[in-house]
Amino acid sequence: MILMALLMMFRQLNKNWISNMIDIKCLGSSSAGNAYRITDGHTALLLEAGFPYKSIQRALNFRMTDIAGCLITHEHLDHSKAAPDIMRAGINIYTSAGTAAARGLAGHRLKVIKALEGFTIGTWTVLPFDIQHDVEEPLGFLLANTAGDKLVFLTDTYYCQHRFSGLTHIMVECNYSEDIVNERVAAGYLHPAQKKRLLRSHFSLENVKEMLKANDTRNVEEIWLLHLSDGNSDAERFKQEIQETTGALVRVADR
Repeated sequence: MILMALLMMFRQLNKNWISNMIDIKCLGSSSAGNAYRITDGHTALLLEAGFPYKSIQRALNFRMTDIAGCLITHEHLDHSKAAPDIMRAGINIYTSAGTAAARGLAGHRLKVIKALEGFTIGTWTVLPFDIQHDVEEPLGFLLANTAGDKLVFLTDTYYCQHRFSGLTHIMVECNYSEDIVNERVAAGYLHPAQKKRLLRSHFSLENVKEMLKANDTRNVEEIWLLHLSDGNSDAERFKQEIQETTGALVRVADR
């Protein structure tokens, strides 16, 4: 534990000296709503829009004109609630045709994107990729900027078939742990049907660890754990286990 703490301190000091190019702000990360602002100091993006528009405005100090675009992974309201209002505010929404149809989104501010077809927004190059969730056409996003930073955003999926190289930042759902879920089912707190849906729609701690081991994390500066379940997670345990798996700085997104 002492060795791990010293390693984390050294990595943090080293990163502060080099200067972290990507700034991530969590507006909220739970079934009540999800939204994140990321910027490389040149182009600011909104990832997800799962709160009322006025709430997002307040969280961003009403500086919506700074947002160059909003990426939305899928149609569930805790990820897309403010999409129509964001477009009315003059900000482009980038999402799949399936998500747009499911949410009834249309207009010149809607930019329909496809898995594995890249595009640019300011200093960001974005590559959408397919994920697995119980919706029409969900996506994850790989974002790279002109400074050489590379961020993967992966949420609301139970599996990721893709591999990523050269990552510097990871934002990944860590919704539940299998042992916690099994204990709650056995105790009668969670219905077996809820467990079944959970296993086929969200990323577990165990899958996150396997995903990280399957990817090149040597240059990862920080990992954000997103969308932790209220009853099926343990924030401190999850943070510790991911730190031990990667040696990277780990943050748990505010719920």
